[in-house]
Amino acid sequence: MKMSEFAKRRQRLLHMLGPGSIAILPAAPERIRSRDVEHPYRADSDFFYLTGFPEPEAVVVLIPGRKQGQFVLFCRERDPEMETWNGRRAGLEGAMERFGADDAFPISDIDDILPGLMENKARVYYSMGTHPDLDQHMIEWLNQVRKKARSGVHAPGEFVSLDHLLHEMRLIKSAAEIQKMKKAAKVSAKAHCRAMQLCQPGLMEYQLEAELLHYFMVNGCRHAAYPAIVGGGENGCILHYTENESELQGGDLVLIDAGGEYDNYAADITRTFPVNGKFNPAQKALYEIVLAAQHAAIDKVQPGNHWDEPHKAAVKVLTKGLIKLGLLKGTPAKLIKEEAYRRFYMHRTGHWLGMDVHDVGDYKLDGEWRLFEPGMVLTVEPGLYIAPGSKGVAKKWWGIGIRIEDDVRVTRSGHEVLSSGVPKEVDEIEALMAREKRVAKKKVVKKKY
Repeated sequence: MKMSEFAKRRQRLLHMLGPGSIAILPAAPERIRSRDVEHPYRADSDFFYLTGFPEPEAVVVLIPGRKQGQFVLFCRERDPEMETWNGRRAGLEGAMERFGADDAFPISDIDDILPGLMENKARVYYSMGTHPDLDQHMIEWLNQVRKKARSGVHAPGEFVSLDHLLHEMRLIKSAAEIQKMKKAAKVSAKAHCRAMQLCQPGLMEYQLEAELLHYFMVNGCRHAAYPAIVGGGENGCILHYTENESELQGGDLVLIDAGGEYDNYAADITRTFPVNGKFNPAQKALYEIVLAAQHAAIDKVQPGNHWDEPHKAAVKVLTKGLIKLGLLKGTPAKLIKEEAYRRFYMHRTGHWLGMDVHDVGDYKLDGEWRLFEPGMVLTVEPGLYIAPGSKGVAKKWWGIGIRIEDDVRVTRSGHEVLSSGVPKEVDEIEALMAREKRVAKKKVVKKKY
């Protein structure tokens, strides 16, 4: 992402903050994985959205109208010894030259400098409670400013959460952001295709997961956007199954929910397909219902439609399909009103997508479902899950879990499916899997003894 993109975001936010205010936002802390080994560092999405700065131990301060510069960054100084052990740092010079800060100060000096920046400000934009360690510092800084009242210094009288302004900005993606998301979706779609092609009975779920992660990283998605779900058979009925440690069985379906992250932007794709490459009649019947529900939901992703319309469309199709198969009894309207479908479909049909896989942005405004606008990106992911041993349900349906998920961008004239590169029609999936098996069979070379 070009630094000019981050500068535009800051200028827009500075304009919304207005005179007499200051905004303070810390970087994410490093997290311990085990003993003295840390998790790979990933920048806080809000912090990175405004700065592009990828290091921990940093705080961004935005001050509208400050003569010396409105963008102040506290960060680590250069340290040759520490950089030899733990990698390069931008330092104060890099913060200004590479990341566009107007002023940069050592993070070790923040207690001395930041209270002065808060003096005579009416409002502090800061999301209290999100960063408990910094919350205590914030109270101490405020009290330092208050102690100067006899010197004519005014302390801020109002604290405002920064989340609302910033998250509304993040909800509408720029052209540059859409390009990042298209890349993440394209790589992730091809990874799903690879998993379909390599799948066969006897593989372990984690082996398919490994293929996904390998493809992500080789193609520029250095991290998965979230822990992959690879659920064979009845494991597909567990919505957030991540153990991925069972053997895949012929005759079962496998549900894969996985997406790569490209330059801090997430993809989120789910496909369900037969381990042996061929749907049986019961699997196909349920799958076709979920697929029809997804098509109906995606059709409702249009500018001016409201957030709940895709979900309602999916529920209507799923309910009618379940009645047709005898899994529900009654009229569609009555069953939908009673939410009878929730026995087999217990989640919503999607969520916002962006820098976070469950991205920021309100779903309702003033108590009403918000309307779709160009630049929004969401997932559309209906499903059906028939738990093993379900009472009153024929055994042929037991243990079938199906979800189909795509990443959908709202455009000026309708929508664009960013993840269209991975098949989801029954005949397309079976053809892809059969073609790979034919190719693999031709490659077999008989050993001579």
